Amino acid sequence: MMKTRLLSAQGQYQYGDEGLIEQWRDQGGSILWLDIEGELTADIQNLLLSLKCDPLAISDCSRVRHPPKVEEFDHDTFILFRGMSGMDEDLNLQPMPVGMWVSERLLITAHPGHAVSVQHFWDQEEQQRLLKTPNILAMRILHYVGGRYLDKLMEFEDTLAGLEDALLADETDTVMRELVVYRSRLRKLHRIFSYHRALAEQILHGGTIHLGSGKDKTHHVRRDLFDRCERLHSLCHMYYEICGDLVESHISITSHHLNNTIKILTIITAVFIPLSFIAGLYGMNFQHMPELGWHYGYFTVLGVMLTLAVGMLALFRKIRWL
Repeated sequence: MMKTRLLSAQGQYQYGDEGLIEQWRDQGGSILWLDIEGELTADIQNLLLSLKCDPLAISDCSRVRHPPKVEEFDHDTFILFRGMSGMDEDLNLQPMPVGMWVSERLLITAHPGHAVSVQHFWDQEEQQRLLKTPNILAMRILHYVGGRYLDKLMEFEDTLAGLEDALLADETDTVMRELVVYRSRLRKLHRIFSYHRALAEQILHGGTIHLGSGKDKTHHVRRDLFDRCERLHSLCHMYYEICGDLVESHISITSHHLNNTIKILTIITAVFIPLSFIAGLYGMNFQHMPELGWHYGYFTVLGVMLTLAVGMLALFRKIRWL
Protein backbone atom coordinates (compact mmCIF):
# COMPACT_ATOMS: atom_id res chain seq x y z
CA MET A 1 0.00 0.00 0.00
CA MET A 2 1.27 3.45 -0.89
CA LYS A 3 -0.08 6.77 0.34
CA THR A 4 1.11 10.33 0.02
CA ARG A 5 0.65 13.62 1.78
CA LEU A 6 1.50 16.88 0.06
CA LEU A 7 2.06 20.20 1.80
CA SER A 8 1.93 23.05 -0.68
CA ALA A 9 3.93 26.25 -0.43
CA GLN A 10 0.71 27.98 0.71
CA GLY A 11 0.32 25.53 3.64
CA GLN A 12 -2.50 23.46 2.10
CA TYR A 13 -2.58 19.67 2.63
CA GLN A 14 -3.51 17.09 0.03
CA TYR A 15 -3.83 13.34 0.48
CA GLY A 16 -3.66 10.65 -2.15
CA ASP A 17 -1.52 8.01 -3.81
CA GLU A 18 1.55 8.19 -6.03
CA GLY A 19 -0.33 10.55 -8.34
CA LEU A 20 0.66 13.42 -6.04
CA ILE A 21 4.33 12.82 -6.79
CA GLU A 22 4.10 14.55 -10.18
CA GLN A 23 2.26 17.45 -8.60
CA TRP A 24 5.01 17.70 -6.00
CA ARG A 25 7.64 17.81 -8.72
CA ASP A 26 5.81 20.64 -10.47
CA GLN A 27 5.40 22.71 -7.31
CA GLY A 28 8.79 24.00 -6.29
CA GLY A 29 7.97 24.96 -2.69
CA SER A 30 5.87 21.93 -1.79
CA ILE A 31 6.89 19.09 0.55
CA LEU A 32 5.93 15.43 0.06
CA TRP A 33 5.59 12.56 2.52
CA LEU A 34 5.47 9.19 0.79
CA ASP A 35 4.59 6.23 3.01
CA ILE A 36 5.08 2.69 1.68
CA GLU A 37 3.66 -0.28 3.58
CA GLY A 38 4.49 -3.76 2.33
CA GLU A 39 7.14 -5.37 0.19
CA LEU A 40 9.34 -3.20 -2.00
CA THR A 41 8.30 -4.60 -5.35
CA ALA A 42 10.13 -3.89 -8.60
CA ASP A 43 7.69 -1.08 -9.45
CA ILE A 44 8.15 0.55 -6.06
CA GLN A 45 11.92 0.24 -6.33
CA ASN A 46 11.82 1.92 -9.74
CA LEU A 47 9.72 4.70 -8.20
CA LEU A 48 12.28 5.15 -5.42
CA LEU A 49 15.06 5.26 -7.99
CA SER A 50 13.15 7.99 -9.86
CA LEU A 51 13.10 9.94 -6.59
CA LYS A 52 16.92 9.68 -6.53
CA CYS A 53 17.07 7.14 -3.71
CA ASP A 54 20.35 5.23 -3.74
CA PRO A 55 20.11 1.59 -4.96
CA LEU A 56 22.18 0.32 -2.02
CA ALA A 57 19.84 2.03 0.43
CA ILE A 58 16.85 0.45 -1.30
CA SER A 59 18.55 -2.93 -1.05
CA ASP A 60 19.30 -2.42 2.66
CA CYS A 61 15.70 -1.45 3.31
CA SER A 62 14.50 -4.65 1.65
CA ARG A 63 16.56 -6.84 3.99
CA VAL A 64 14.68 -7.94 7.10
CA ARG A 65 17.70 -8.43 9.39
CA HIS A 66 19.91 -5.54 8.32
CA PRO A 67 21.26 -3.66 11.37
CA PRO A 68 20.14 -0.05 11.96
CA LYS A 69 22.24 2.59 10.24
CA VAL A 70 22.32 6.18 9.00
CA GLU A 71 24.00 7.05 5.71
CA GLU A 72 24.29 10.34 3.87
CA PHE A 73 23.95 10.59 0.08
CA ASP A 74 24.01 13.51 -2.30
CA HIS A 75 20.25 13.94 -2.54
CA ASP A 76 19.07 12.58 0.82
CA THR A 77 19.97 10.87 4.09
CA PHE A 78 18.92 7.27 4.58
CA ILE A 79 17.97 5.99 8.05
CA LEU A 80 17.24 2.35 8.81
CA PHE A 81 16.11 1.43 12.29
CA ARG A 82 14.42 -1.47 14.08
CA GLY A 83 10.82 -0.65 14.84
CA MET A 84 8.41 -2.59 17.00
CA SER A 85 5.36 -4.29 15.61
CA GLY A 86 4.67 -5.68 19.06
CA MET A 87 6.24 -6.57 22.41
CA ASP A 88 4.42 -8.21 25.32
CA GLU A 89 5.09 -7.99 29.06
CA ASP A 90 7.49 -10.95 28.79
CA LEU A 91 9.72 -8.96 26.40
CA ASN A 92 8.79 -11.05 23.38
CA LEU A 93 9.68 -8.65 20.58
CA GLN A 94 8.29 -8.74 17.07
CA PRO A 95 10.69 -6.34 15.33
CA MET A 96 10.04 -4.60 12.05
CA PRO A 97 12.61 -2.69 9.98
CA VAL A 98 11.62 0.84 9.01
CA GLY A 99 13.54 2.80 6.40
CA MET A 100 13.41 6.56 5.86
CA TRP A 101 14.80 8.81 3.17
CA VAL A 102 15.01 12.44 4.29
CA SER A 103 15.74 15.46 2.13
CA GLU A 104 14.78 19.12 2.19
CA ARG A 105 11.44 18.63 0.40
CA LEU A 106 10.84 14.91 0.72
CA LEU A 107 10.27 12.27 3.41
CA ILE A 108 9.87 8.63 2.45
CA THR A 109 8.98 5.97 5.01
CA ALA A 110 9.01 2.28 4.08
CA HIS A 111 8.02 -0.65 6.30
CA PRO A 112 6.88 -4.22 5.54
CA GLY A 113 3.90 -4.08 7.94
CA HIS A 114 1.85 -1.67 10.01
CA ALA A 115 4.17 0.83 11.72
CA VAL A 116 2.59 2.35 14.81
CA SER A 117 5.18 5.13 15.02
CA VAL A 118 4.66 6.22 11.42
CA GLN A 119 0.88 6.00 11.69
CA HIS A 120 0.93 8.05 14.90
CA PHE A 121 2.45 11.04 13.16
CA TRP A 122 0.53 10.45 9.95
CA ASP A 123 -2.72 10.84 11.89
CA GLN A 124 -1.58 13.91 13.84
CA GLU A 125 0.80 15.58 11.42
CA GLU A 126 -1.66 18.15 10.10
CA GLN A 127 -2.31 19.44 13.63
CA GLN A 128 1.40 19.53 14.52
CA ARG A 129 2.47 20.66 11.02
CA LEU A 130 5.79 18.85 11.27
CA LEU A 131 5.94 18.17 7.55
CA LYS A 132 7.28 21.72 7.09
CA THR A 133 10.57 20.28 8.42
CA PRO A 134 10.89 16.67 7.18
CA ASN A 135 14.16 16.16 9.08
CA ILE A 136 12.55 17.01 12.43
CA LEU A 137 9.55 14.83 11.59
CA ALA A 138 11.86 11.89 10.85
CA MET A 139 13.68 12.29 14.16
CA ARG A 140 10.37 12.62 16.01
CA ILE A 141 9.35 9.27 14.56
CA LEU A 142 12.61 7.75 15.85
CA HIS A 143 12.02 9.37 19.23
CA TYR A 144 8.51 7.91 19.38
CA VAL A 145 9.84 4.41 18.62
CA GLY A 146 12.27 4.79 21.52
CA GLY A 147 9.38 5.85 23.74
CA ARG A 148 7.44 2.68 22.95
CA TYR A 149 10.47 0.57 23.83
CA LEU A 150 10.96 2.58 27.01
CA ASP A 151 7.36 2.03 28.16
CA LYS A 152 7.76 -1.74 27.82
CA LEU A 153 11.05 -1.73 29.73
CA MET A 154 9.55 0.31 32.55
CA GLU A 155 6.71 -2.20 32.83
CA PHE A 156 9.29 -4.99 33.10
CA GLU A 157 10.75 -3.35 36.22
CA ASP A 158 7.78 -4.56 38.31
CA THR A 159 8.17 -8.06 36.89
CA LEU A 160 11.84 -8.07 37.82
CA ALA A 161 11.05 -6.95 41.37
CA GLY A 162 8.54 -9.79 41.70
CA LEU A 163 11.13 -12.31 40.51
CA GLU A 164 13.60 -11.03 43.09
CA ASP A 165 11.04 -11.44 45.90
CA ALA A 166 10.15 -14.93 44.70
CA LEU A 167 13.82 -15.88 44.63
CA LEU A 168 14.24 -14.80 48.25
CA ALA A 169 11.17 -16.90 49.12
CA ASP A 170 12.91 -20.05 47.79
CA GLU A 171 10.66 -20.39 44.72
CA THR A 172 13.79 -21.19 42.79
CA ASP A 173 13.04 -23.58 39.94
CA THR A 174 10.40 -21.53 38.13
CA VAL A 175 12.13 -18.24 38.89
CA MET A 176 15.46 -19.47 37.57
CA ARG A 177 13.89 -20.54 34.28
CA GLU A 178 12.20 -17.16 33.91
CA LEU A 179 15.40 -15.28 34.73
CA VAL A 180 17.38 -17.19 32.13
CA VAL A 181 14.69 -16.52 29.51
CA TYR A 182 14.48 -12.81 30.38
CA ARG A 183 18.25 -12.49 30.30
CA SER A 184 18.34 -13.93 26.80
CA ARG A 185 15.61 -11.55 25.60
CA LEU A 186 17.30 -8.57 27.25
CA ARG A 187 20.52 -9.48 25.48
CA LYS A 188 18.71 -9.29 22.12
CA LEU A 189 17.14 -5.95 23.05
CA HIS A 190 20.51 -4.66 24.22
CA ARG A 191 21.99 -5.43 20.82
CA ILE A 192 19.19 -3.49 19.08
CA PHE A 193 19.56 -0.55 21.47
CA SER A 194 23.30 -0.52 20.91
CA TYR A 195 22.69 0.02 17.20
CA HIS A 196 20.11 2.72 17.91
CA ARG A 197 22.41 4.46 20.35
CA ALA A 198 25.22 4.49 17.78
CA LEU A 199 22.77 5.79 15.17
CA ALA A 200 21.56 8.60 17.45
CA GLU A 201 25.12 9.47 18.45
CA GLN A 202 26.12 9.78 14.80
CA ILE A 203 23.11 12.02 14.12
CA LEU A 204 23.89 14.20 17.17
CA HIS A 205 27.63 14.65 16.81
CA GLY A 206 28.16 14.17 13.10
CA GLY A 207 24.84 15.07 11.58
CA THR A 208 24.15 15.35 7.87
CA ILE A 209 23.21 18.09 5.47
CA HIS A 210 19.61 16.89 5.42
CA LEU A 211 19.15 16.07 9.13
CA GLY A 212 21.07 19.04 10.48
CA SER A 213 24.36 19.41 12.29
CA GLY A 214 26.07 21.50 14.92
CA LYS A 215 24.00 23.98 16.91
CA ASP A 216 21.31 24.59 14.28
CA LYS A 217 17.56 24.49 14.95
CA THR A 218 17.54 20.67 14.96
CA HIS A 219 20.14 20.39 17.72
CA HIS A 220 17.64 19.96 20.57
CA VAL A 221 15.65 17.38 18.62
CA ARG A 222 18.81 15.44 17.86
CA ARG A 223 19.84 15.74 21.51
CA ASP A 224 16.48 14.43 22.72
CA LEU A 225 16.77 11.49 20.36
CA PHE A 226 20.25 10.63 21.62
CA ASP A 227 19.19 10.97 25.27
CA ARG A 228 16.29 8.56 24.77
CA CYS A 229 18.43 6.00 22.94
CA GLU A 230 21.12 6.34 25.60
CA ARG A 231 18.56 5.76 28.35
CA LEU A 232 17.18 2.71 26.58
CA HIS A 233 20.67 1.29 26.19
CA SER A 234 21.68 1.88 29.81
CA LEU A 235 18.33 0.72 31.24
CA CYS A 236 18.37 -2.50 29.24
CA HIS A 237 21.98 -3.10 30.28
CA MET A 238 21.06 -2.53 33.95
CA TYR A 239 18.14 -5.00 33.80
CA TYR A 240 20.37 -7.52 32.07
CA GLU A 241 22.97 -7.15 34.84
CA ILE A 242 20.27 -7.46 37.54
CA CYS A 243 19.05 -10.72 35.99
CA GLY A 244 22.63 -11.96 35.90
CA ASP A 245 23.17 -10.93 39.54
CA LEU A 246 20.01 -12.74 40.61
CA VAL A 247 21.10 -15.89 38.79
CA GLU A 248 24.56 -15.71 40.38
CA SER A 249 23.02 -15.04 43.80
CA HIS A 250 20.87 -18.13 43.46
CA ILE A 251 23.90 -20.18 42.44
CA SER A 252 25.86 -18.82 45.42
CA ILE A 253 23.04 -19.61 47.85
CA THR A 254 22.67 -23.09 46.40
CA SER A 255 26.42 -23.65 46.65
CA HIS A 256 26.37 -22.46 50.26
CA HIS A 257 23.59 -24.91 51.15
CA LEU A 258 25.45 -27.67 49.33
CA ASN A 259 28.67 -26.86 51.18
CA ASN A 260 26.84 -27.05 54.50
CA THR A 261 25.36 -30.41 53.56
CA ILE A 262 28.75 -31.74 52.46
CA LYS A 263 30.32 -30.43 55.68
CA ILE A 264 27.78 -32.30 57.81
CA LEU A 265 28.28 -35.48 55.82
CA THR A 266 32.05 -35.08 56.13
CA ILE A 267 31.80 -34.68 59.91
CA ILE A 268 29.61 -37.79 60.15
CA THR A 269 32.11 -39.69 58.02
CA ALA A 270 35.04 -38.44 60.13
CA VAL A 271 33.32 -39.58 63.33
CA PHE A 272 32.55 -43.05 62.00
CA ILE A 273 35.92 -43.73 60.37
CA PRO A 274 37.74 -44.62 63.66
CA LEU A 275 34.66 -46.46 64.89
CA SER A 276 34.55 -48.49 61.70
CA PHE A 277 38.27 -49.15 62.05
CA ILE A 278 37.84 -50.55 65.58
CA ALA A 279 34.82 -52.59 64.55
CA GLY A 280 36.71 -53.93 61.56
CA LEU A 281 39.78 -54.71 63.67
CA TYR A 282 37.88 -56.83 66.16
CA GLY A 283 35.81 -58.37 63.44
CA MET A 284 38.86 -60.19 62.01
CA ASN A 285 38.71 -63.97 62.52
CA PHE A 286 42.22 -64.59 63.87
CA GLN A 287 42.63 -67.45 66.35
CA HIS A 288 44.83 -65.62 68.85
CA MET A 289 43.22 -62.30 69.89
CA PRO A 290 43.70 -61.90 73.67
CA GLU A 291 40.96 -59.26 74.08
CA LEU A 292 38.33 -61.66 72.88
CA GLY A 293 38.75 -63.72 76.01
CA TRP A 294 38.55 -60.78 78.40
CA HIS A 295 35.33 -60.63 80.39
CA TYR A 296 34.95 -56.83 80.10
CA GLY A 297 36.41 -56.49 76.60
CA TYR A 298 33.11 -55.78 74.84
CA PHE A 299 32.10 -52.98 77.22
CA THR A 300 35.60 -51.49 77.16
CA VAL A 301 35.65 -51.30 73.37
CA LEU A 302 32.18 -49.72 73.35
CA GLY A 303 33.38 -47.15 75.87
CA VAL A 304 36.45 -46.36 73.82
CA MET A 305 34.30 -45.95 70.71
CA LEU A 306 31.83 -43.69 72.53
CA THR A 307 34.70 -41.62 73.96
CA LEU A 308 36.22 -41.21 70.50
CA ALA A 309 32.89 -40.12 68.99
CA VAL A 310 32.15 -37.58 71.77
CA GLY A 311 35.72 -36.32 71.72
CA MET A 312 35.69 -35.74 67.97
CA LEU A 313 32.33 -33.97 68.16
CA ALA A 314 33.70 -31.73 70.94
CA LEU A 315 36.79 -31.01 68.84
CA PHE A 316 34.70 -30.10 65.79
CA ARG A 317 32.56 -27.81 67.92
CA LYS A 318 35.67 -26.14 69.37
CA ILE A 319 37.05 -25.35 65.92
CA ARG A 320 33.56 -24.20 64.85
CA TRP A 321 32.85 -26.87 62.33
CA LEU A 322 29.54 -27.44 64.11
